[in-house]
Formats: sequence, C-alpha cells, structure tokens
Amino acid sequence: MTTIGIILGSTRPGRVGPQIGEWVEKAARERADVSVELVDIAEYALPLFDEPRSPRMGDYEHEHTRAWAARIDALDGFVFVTPEYNRSIPAALKNAIDFVYNEWNNKAAGFIGYGSNVGGARAVDHLRHIAGAVQLSAVHTQLHLSLQTDFERYTTFAPAERHEAALRQLLTEVITLTEALAPMRRG
Repeated sequence: MTTIGIILGSTRPGRVGPQIGEWVEKAARERADVSVELVDIAEYALPLFDEPRSPRMGDYEHEHTRAWAARIDALDGFVFVTPEYNRSIPAALKNAIDFVYNEWNNKAAGFIGYGSNVGGARAVDHLRHIAGAVQLSAVHTQLHLSLQTDFERYTTFAPAERHEAALRQLLTEVITLTEALAPMRRG
C-alpha cells in the first residue's frame, strides 16, 4: 500500500501547522488506497546542515541524518504543510529537505500553504522549486489557507468548506502520481 507522509514544515512554538496536518490525515484515512503518517520535523531536532559530504552520496556521518533519511526513505509520497515566513518557507523546512537527497527522488509532492496575506502562496511557489531540485514531482492542485479566514482568532483551524474538495483532489493527485512513479523508485 502507498504510504504518504504529511510533512509539518514549522518547528516554531505555538505553530498551527499540526492542526492542518491532522485535517489532512483525517481526510486521507477515509481512503482505502493509502496509509498516511504525520512527520513533524521538530521531532528530529536537526541542526543546521552538518554533513561533511553531499547528500547525493548517501554516506551520512551523523545519527540524526541517518534517522531522518530512514524516515523519508520509508515514505512513497508527501503532502507538505508550510507556513509562509518572509515570503518563503521556514528555514527549518529548507534545512530538513537539504539533509537528504536520494530519499526524496521519484516521489510525488503536494503542497498546502498558510499565512496572513496570500495563504502561503509564495512559500508554496518556493517549495515547488526546491522540490524539483531533489527530484520530487509536484502535483497540480495546491491549497492556500488564510490565517484570517480559515482560523478562529488566528489560532484555531476552522477551514472554509470549499477547501474540502480541493484537499480530496490534492490527495488523489499525490496518490496517483506516487503510484505512477513507483517503478522508478524500484529501478
């Protein structure tokens, strides 16, 4: 069965990303064709990239890198949940992506952004470029959630109903592309 990881892209105290991740997880669990796992980068406590060799080599010196690599390698595709910080993604998410390379290759990625002004659109745009650099294949559908209209008092997630159909479409695209890319991962 296809296993999709929901990557929580912020490590900040008080973040709202876990609420979004749980919403995605709940929707995915309604499907019979996929298993889903929340992946909180905060739990890995990755330092700033500290491997002496390129991640393309796959020769990791540090235990924290080996644990992160094993986690990413075990997943078939991803839904990234990212806030927008200063018109881009959080440094912690970029750092987590940069730690490994081969483990991301030939897998599908969907994106959910959130933020104050444009619902994380600029962060998602940057993340699409970064994903391409590690050979993640991005799906078309993406979600943009507003801290002003999809959260009560900016803290409690209460998504507009219109997001439900978009989330189901995003999941369908991620699962379908993940399955299509499976022969490349085996090869």
